[in-house]
Amino acid sequence: MNVIKVFLLDDHEIVRRGLRELLEREGDIEVVGESGEAEQAKRRIPALRPDVAILDARLPDGSGIDVCRDVRSFDPTIKVLILTSYDDDEALFAAIMAGAAGYVLKQVRGSDLVDSVRRVAAGQSLLDPAVTEQVLARLRSGPRQDSRLAGLSAQERRVLDCIAEGMSNREIGQRLSLAEKTVKNYVTSVLAKLGMQRRTQAALLAARAQEPD
Repeated sequence: MNVIKVFLLDDHEIVRRGLRELLEREGDIEVVGESGEAEQAKRRIPALRPDVAILDARLPDGSGIDVCRDVRSFDPTIKVLILTSYDDDEALFAAIMAGAAGYVLKQVRGSDLVDSVRRVAAGQSLLDPAVTEQVLARLRSGPRQDSRLAGLSAQERRVLDCIAEGMSNREIGQRLSLAEKTVKNYVTSVLAKLGMQRRTQAALLAARAQEPD
């Protein structure tokens, strides 16, 4: 019997304990690590190499979606399930763009969560049925929205729009009331999230997104 290795990220200890007990009583699932903090999880998950990481979407020090993006960029073989209390369309879309294999609400039945873990461990991609239509509607709407843009924060998108206008870091800082060093950090983050190396590539992507269908 192949044992599925799982990592748990949730800032509530009682939730992690409940998830551990739920999963490990199945016999074919082992919780190999857990954390209540996003930054700690970013370090521990790549080191432990679980088959599946179950990540809380909202954490005091960050987001499970950001953890998902970091972990998947390091090792795309690690499957991620985003677990959240909120039926949040923005977070859902961002989770999918970050590479999550599934997105389930904490109201999910225990047996369904176990089934979800097994399915994503087997390589399947799944979404909670209650939110699938939201994603499809979001994908169908909006003018030529490149999926990579969904992973940017509102401030990062503003910085990208400035790049598309050909602004320097200093000019962007003046427009957005940011220090030039802060702008540089934002530009680095934007390029990393878009998987690009040059500002011109990002500017072209932003320009295309602004064009009508």
